Amino acid sequence: MPTVLSSAFVALVAYSSYKLAKFFYHQYTLPINHLPGPESKSWIFGNIKEIWLNDNSVVHEKWVASYGRTLKYKAMVGTTRLFTMDTKALAHVLMHSHIYQKPEASRYFLSLIVGEGVLVAEGESHRQQRRVMNPAFGTLQIRELTEIFMDKAIELRDIWAAEVAQTDGETRIDALSWLSRMTLDVIGLAGFNYRFDALSSDPEKNELNKAFSTLFKSESGVPLISFLRGVFPALRILPAARDVQSKQAKKTMNRIGQQLMKDSKASLMATKGGGTMDTTDKDPSRRRDLLTLLIRANMATDLHHSQRMSDEDVLAQVPTFLVAGHETTSVGTAWALYSLTQYPDVQEKLRTELLTVSTDNPTMDDLNALPYLDAFVRETLRVHAPVPSSIREATQDDVIPLEHPVKDEQGNLQHYVRVTKGQTIFIPILAINRSKDIWGEDAHDFKPERWQSIPEAATSIPGVWGNQLTFLGGTRACIGYRFSLVEMKALLFTLVRAFEFQLAVPANEIKKKSNVVQRPVLVSDGKNQMPLLVKPYRA
Repeated sequence: MPTVLSSAFVALVAYSSYKLAKFFYHQYTLPINHLPGPESKSWIFGNIKEIWLNDNSVVHEKWVASYGRTLKYKAMVGTTRLFTMDTKALAHVLMHSHIYQKPEASRYFLSLIVGEGVLVAEGESHRQQRRVMNPAFGTLQIRELTEIFMDKAIELRDIWAAEVAQTDGETRIDALSWLSRMTLDVIGLAGFNYRFDALSSDPEKNELNKAFSTLFKSESGVPLISFLRGVFPALRILPAARDVQSKQAKKTMNRIGQQLMKDSKASLMATKGGGTMDTTDKDPSRRRDLLTLLIRANMATDLHHSQRMSDEDVLAQVPTFLVAGHETTSVGTAWALYSLTQYPDVQEKLRTELLTVSTDNPTMDDLNALPYLDAFVRETLRVHAPVPSSIREATQDDVIPLEHPVKDEQGNLQHYVRVTKGQTIFIPILAINRSKDIWGEDAHDFKPERWQSIPEAATSIPGVWGNQLTFLGGTRACIGYRFSLVEMKALLFTLVRAFEFQLAVPANEIKKKSNVVQRPVLVSDGKNQMPLLVKPYRA
């Protein structure tokens, strides 16, 4: 037995050594090594610490000023990444999603939270899921869900009004916390007909939210052991912090998700009296939450059996909806309210437009017909993109064209970048949105009026919406961007008509801290929050 164990150990060491040697040889011979880039002060952390400890778009802008729009930088344990703010190069990467996919490590981390949902799937699996899911996120469906957005926005307005009424006319509110609770309620009802009741009770007492929070928090940050498990699959047998809690939370989420699926299917079958689904059905009594619409589309008579999603794939969309449809909208709206406190003239101009509407319950079309509200939302998401960056990995050798040639370290002008299979490409969403080369010298200023006439260079940004990269572009663009935009407009419409907002702390006390989503953090205590002074608006 000792001999067998010894042989197994030697084999494991030899295999691990081979994989490590292959990994480092690949890094040493990368074609992008000739590109300029910042010096790394740490082999373990590379330039990542500099990004973690600062507003990452500021770091990226500093790099571009020093080295040009296309460069290299060091990630963890000696890996080299390609960074580019060249819109032609970014368009190539985003439009060739069959070549440039989420890295294995990123997919591994996401799968621990959401399973193999549309956020994780690649290739044919992703195309199949998007094909079935797209109808649920169309304009018609979002129009029907707007009533939920408005109801919950009004409920939040009334809660804040009650808190203000208990004071001398002004009260301090953590807007981020309340917005998070509101958007949780919305995604529960609009996503899968589930009541979190987060606005009326403690959301931490809700079983599904508690399970989701455990999963999300257990994988937050990038501790070294988790990073190594992501990069080297063989190391996933090693234990990591909170594995037990994560497995239990996932078990809870799957159990509740299965019940939600069962309820949706039962509702569909009851509506149709059994049998398969007809996608042309206009019965007003049917459920219209995203999960039910997804299951309905998946059961459609005109969908070939081979194109249908498995129950496991459908189940994976429940945590996917929570991740994609909850925190990003609440964080984006928190930054919107922050912007109003910093630009009182913008706040007044926006409120004036919103008060021209004669109802408290506008439709989606009513909201989209308000030009200054639309410009304000565009500017908020440009300057404060909730997700500031993304990442892709080449699945084969390729050549990336450049609009702006870059000088390599030998002084040669390069009109393209050659990448090999496994090369990681960093997509600087926020830095592109704030680029002075694109938007001019006032790119960092908050100016909704700029959307009356955008610069020609902005039309080259390969985004799915709004001449910005906030929702990315190509076939992996955010599927729920319409949902998020209308929900955000509903919140702003309701809150800005009712209240005046001021920042409750000095502006330099609020910083951006990115961990997938770029949340506001209070410098004095390091906690994620957006403290505002709120008082009723009186004409």
